[in-house]
Amino acid sequence: MNHTTQLSDHPSEHVRNGAAAVPPPTPATKRLRPTSTQWAAWGFLAPVTVYLALFYAYPLYRNLDLSLRDYTVRSFVQGDAPFTGLANYRKVFADPTFAPALVHTALFTTVCLAFQYAIGLGLAVFFNQNFRLSATLRALFLVPWLLPLIVSASTWSWMLGSESGVVNAALHAIGIGPVDWLTSPSWSLASVIIANVWIGVPFNLVVLYSGLQSIPASLYEAAAIDGANAWQRFLRVTFPLLRPVSAITLLLGLIYTLKVFDIIWIMTKGGPADSSTTLATWSYQLGFGNLLPAFGPGAAVGNLLVVVALVFGLVYVRAQRRQALS
Repeated sequence: MNHTTQLSDHPSEHVRNGAAAVPPPTPATKRLRPTSTQWAAWGFLAPVTVYLALFYAYPLYRNLDLSLRDYTVRSFVQGDAPFTGLANYRKVFADPTFAPALVHTALFTTVCLAFQYAIGLGLAVFFNQNFRLSATLRALFLVPWLLPLIVSASTWSWMLGSESGVVNAALHAIGIGPVDWLTSPSWSLASVIIANVWIGVPFNLVVLYSGLQSIPASLYEAAAIDGANAWQRFLRVTFPLLRPVSAITLLLGLIYTLKVFDIIWIMTKGGPADSSTTLATWSYQLGFGNLLPAFGPGAAVGNLLVVVALVFGLVYVRAQRRQALS
């Protein structure tokens, strides 16, 4: 009797209707079973994962493999290129073109970012006044950004022509002699910078204008009541509150400008005498611009650009985390 009573006190241990009672599932067991929401999340995530793997991860892997092997046209087709380690990188660093290309890349990127951001910010502040025809003029400023790069570069190449260019014609009208914009080593880099600034300003305008729209008007009203003039309101209200938007604008502009190839190649092909050669155009010249292509060194130069963009991206992420914690 005592034994029977003891069993009845623990219903999970005795037999009911000839079958052992199944213990209820634990919370851990429930978590192991994917819910319909989780399956839906994986379903939405799968296309993005496949896209990133095919068009980002695999090309990066192939580019890294190219830079670590001695590829020729035959071995590129047959896939039997010998492994050479960092030999291609050492060859790139020892090449006399590397230093000028690095300097040109730094100048091209820095000057373009500075002018694109400054002009874009000035236009964003101007259009933030919401005057008449503001929307129409903003739409017109988007035209350079919407045009194909080959059209923009060809147009600038024609405008900056030494003999029939409209820029030299305008200079001649005011008594200034013609400038060899595209054929002079002193002006070729400046020419492609001008064209790239013109193309990149609309992007900065759109992003910075969106950032200005998110700043409450009450802050400007409070600053005006305190006696701040327009310049003080810009320095103490507008510019500080635009820092997050400015950071992502400059980062995206940096990544885009580092890899600019179309504009330079169409206008100057990196010349004359490599005066406008950047790492992007040099990578193309090594891999595809010669009768005997150097796939390995060309891939190595491309990987250097990837590393530079990755470093600045990590710096941005770290700065954002610090700002969030503070």
